[in-house]
Amino acid sequence: MLRFLVGVALVFGAISRSAAAQRSIPPDTISVTVGSLTLRGLLWRPRGTGPFPAVLFNHGSYSTADPMPENEPGVLGPVFARHGFVFLFLFRQGIGLSLGQGTADGDLMARALAAEGIGGRNRVQLQLLENEEFDEALAGLALLRSLPEVDVHRVAVVGHSFGGSITLLVAARDTAVRAAVVFGAAAASWSQSPTLRARLLAAVGRTRAPVLFIHAANDYSLAPGKALASEMQRLRKPHGLKLYSAIGRESRDGHNLVYRSVSTWERDVFGFLAAHLQR
Repeated sequence: MLRFLVGVALVFGAISRSAAAQRSIPPDTISVTVGSLTLRGLLWRPRGTGPFPAVLFNHGSYSTADPMPENEPGVLGPVFARHGFVFLFLFRQGIGLSLGQGTADGDLMARALAAEGIGGRNRVQLQLLENEEFDEALAGLALLRSLPEVDVHRVAVVGHSFGGSITLLVAARDTAVRAAVVFGAAAASWSQSPTLRARLLAAVGRTRAPVLFIHAANDYSLAPGKALASEMQRLRKPHGLKLYSAIGRESRDGHNLVYRSVSTWERDVFGFLAAHLQR
């Protein structure tokens, strides 16, 4: 695993039941050093005084040919801040504000696919999940926990797509994570990668954190959420599964539910977090 250092000095505001009606504070840009890379992130905070619960968001996979839309972090950050959370959107290597620091995961997987076919892509995907990308998520958690305004006993992880898979692996490793929410985790890879399926099923078997699995009906596949929730049910672990109506016209639209329709999931996600992040 890569060794990481975290450095940031920020001042935060607070949580209240009326936070949803407040205007959000503009985000701070932070930096996280992970091995030889300096990654950037955007950090939103609620108004008032802490300590606050905190959320690390793990975004999906992007590439040079399919870059992250610039508006995506700004869709989520203010929502979490209004609900009283310190919210870190960390740009992993080669993506968004971390462009030029390492290589985007989508580019690495695309190269492996071109050179070795689907087996090569699956191999690189798992390597990233268990090494570089995993370490970057751990660095984000370390950042949040280093802040005096954050309640270290109320930290959750939320992820989308490839970042949802990272979220599950982080929750399995870090027993201090209090809750996890995953949007469309592995939806585009579940059917084609037996090793990924096995790895994620093993992860939910080890996690202590309650997990909420979310898909739109027109996601690439609903199988990951159903199978992972079923495994947690079999093991009598706390979890939830939300399957919402179709969003937009295409599978890509449904897969991007987290950005495309906040109002669809907002009540359920924040109800889940509130239930499991109590003091």
